[in-house]
Amino acid sequence: MKRFKTILSFELGNFLKNRIFVGVTLFFVAAIAIALSFPRITALFKSEETEDTGDRPVMLVSADVPELQAAVIPMFSEAFPNYEVKAAEGDIADAVKAGAAECGFFVEGLTAYKYYVKNISMTDSNGAIAAELLTQVYRASSFAAAGVPKDTIAEIMTREVTGETVSIGEDKTMNFLYTYIMVIVLYMVIMLYGQLVASGVAAEKSNRAMELLITSANPISMMFGKVLACGLAGLGQIAAIFGSAVLFYGVNKSYWAGSELIESLFAIPGSLLVYMLVFFVLGFFIYAFLYGAVGSTVSKTEDVGTASMPINMAFIVVYMVVIFSLSSGSVDNAAMKILSFFPLTSPMAMFARIAMSTVPFWEIALSIGLLVAGVVVIGVLAAKIYRVGVLLYGTRPKLGELIKALKRA
Repeated sequence: MKRFKTILSFELGNFLKNRIFVGVTLFFVAAIAIALSFPRITALFKSEETEDTGDRPVMLVSADVPELQAAVIPMFSEAFPNYEVKAAEGDIADAVKAGAAECGFFVEGLTAYKYYVKNISMTDSNGAIAAELLTQVYRASSFAAAGVPKDTIAEIMTREVTGETVSIGEDKTMNFLYTYIMVIVLYMVIMLYGQLVASGVAAEKSNRAMELLITSANPISMMFGKVLACGLAGLGQIAAIFGSAVLFYGVNKSYWAGSELIESLFAIPGSLLVYMLVFFVLGFFIYAFLYGAVGSTVSKTEDVGTASMPINMAFIVVYMVVIFSLSSGSVDNAAMKILSFFPLTSPMAMFARIAMSTVPFWEIALSIGLLVAGVVVIGVLAAKIYRVGVLLYGTRPKLGELIKALKRA
């Protein structure tokens, strides 16, 4: 245990002293802080021109039909602030073009209008509002023409439909977003830190002092110490990045009011968050052990990419299966169910099923149990490969030679 702690503290210290590692972490924290504080910053630096845009009127030109003007003008004046009425269609076009009016409407009849605006933004809803107002006027006038009493017309037009959504299972709309983020982040972290583990082990083989170290220290302590140090550094970096996001969102929460996407991102259910952390951490460590074992079988760091290619390809295949299943909306297909119980694939597959469907608890418990067992077994096996592999120089050993060496170890 003492050697394990020594190895762990030494390897972890190397990460914390690495300027690139610290710099990247600080960069992402700063970027998130600026992004989530952007509404607050823009509120402080609003120009006078931007503040004055709300004072520009909304123009209306209606046809010379007294009945139309009497019905439409009151509703438009209530829906739009700073409302003005012009006498001719050309007046409204000139006013909008010159910037004297925000926008304008030329109402040709209860079922036809023209909407004048200089630049149409992505959030422009004025046209939809006008269409809804004219629809109400048209229906009311049609009811009146049919002899329907005014009280009945008012009751029909003001009647609101209320509804309540009761989710018995999972909220797939938002869970899809959480699942997609988790799968993407897990993919990136495993690819990045897995290669770091493999490259670090391969680089140590160039130092012959490793021969003395590996024969005197417990290989399990060395492998677990290295992988755990890398895991703690990686998870600490992720915690700092996502923790800063939560912090700065909390500070600027009032400025994000009304943004459903941003608010939903930080409203992840507690149970789903727990499952996310469990599968993320276990998935990270099981692949880190594999990459560490692969790194011990090569003599040069430039050979790490070739040696780890089978792991990369297998992981990419799993990633694609999960992404396609998410996109299709069918996460309970046969492939996903099988992958949910295989330790190397369950971190992505089972979490996607938990988030996007209703999975029996015994399946979740079995998947986590198999994943924990897989981490321990692959960790011990990786330690043995590490002990044998770091003493092999020259050509990368074939699988059969490696198995024979493990039997002799």
